Amino acid sequence: MFNKGLKDVIAVQTKIASVEGNLGELRYRGVLINELIPSYSFEEIAYFIWHGVLPDDIELRSIENKLINGRQLPFHVQSILDVLPAEISLMDALRTAISAFAHTHFSTKPIQEQAIILAGAIPVIVAKHYRKQQGLPAIAPNPNLSHTVNYLWMLNGELPNEQQVEALETYLKLTMEHGLNAATFAARVTISTESDLAAAITSAIGTMKGPLHGGAPSGVIELLEEIGNQENIKPIVEKKLQEGERILGFGHRIYKTEDPRSILLREKCASMLGSDEWLDLAVLAEKEIINLLSQYKPGRKLYTNVEYYAAAIMQSIEMPPELFTPTFSVARIIGWTAHAIEQLQDNTIFRPKSEYIGTKV
Repeated sequence: MFNKGLKDVIAVQTKIASVEGNLGELRYRGVLINELIPSYSFEEIAYFIWHGVLPDDIELRSIENKLINGRQLPFHVQSILDVLPAEISLMDALRTAISAFAHTHFSTKPIQEQAIILAGAIPVIVAKHYRKQQGLPAIAPNPNLSHTVNYLWMLNGELPNEQQVEALETYLKLTMEHGLNAATFAARVTISTESDLAAAITSAIGTMKGPLHGGAPSGVIELLEEIGNQENIKPIVEKKLQEGERILGFGHRIYKTEDPRSILLREKCASMLGSDEWLDLAVLAEKEIINLLSQYKPGRKLYTNVEYYAAAIMQSIEMPPELFTPTFSVARIIGWTAHAIEQLQDNTIFRPKSEYIGTKV
């Protein structure tokens, strides 16, 4: 049976995450994300996804230190970033730098150690090349800062406030893992050949770069910018629906109820109401848009997806659109590496069939 794009084909069995679209549930290692995200840090949930258990105090300090050590890029990787033209996109710079990790000193380490090193390195690579694009000097990582705080520090050169950290960390924790998406599948296919982890993550980054997968939710920002204020929400959205335009940030290929990630991001935004006009508008607009979608597209089950509030949060912390997909990768490296490790534990090379539909002579 041919399923275009392998839609609904079960290609792997995994213990890492489950996405129940009809129930609107996302679980990491069997635990609902709404039970994990509010209570644990980025580092704790990364450990949980990698190992299946939450770390004790000693294990937490160990992974925090290893992530900090991963911020120290090898000399040759730094040199490659130094010579890359500023015009190279952030995702291309990230892909190039990660591919350069495939050297003896790195590849002879246990794969779990490699995963942590790459997770620690990706924010540094993104921040370094981003500042080059802006004509600004690179900022050295600060070993006294957490993973999330250090990322914002290296991007902006100033310490973020508590609300900015909480908003971004919530987003990062919610996007660490999401089943067998295109980039994760690419990583598993590559590692299934018994290639190296750097090659698998390079494949994932190349896949994430595509606008059909990791494209920045700039359309959501454009919509909210066009709306501008509360009074414009209904007339502008109604006009778009009447003209058959798609309202970006609503609807998901998998979730037929609310995207559970958007619920938690909405709650985080709601807790910050009054502190940022952009977040205030996003919360108000969502309610009106869902109401209008139910009127104009009855039965379609179009609910807010993670892109909507991701865009709102990114805008509120003044993160430009070109950083959205790289920042998504800062989080998703956890899931990519977990899947690569799992693939090798019971490996069979991927070799699906193709069906010839051309002419025969």
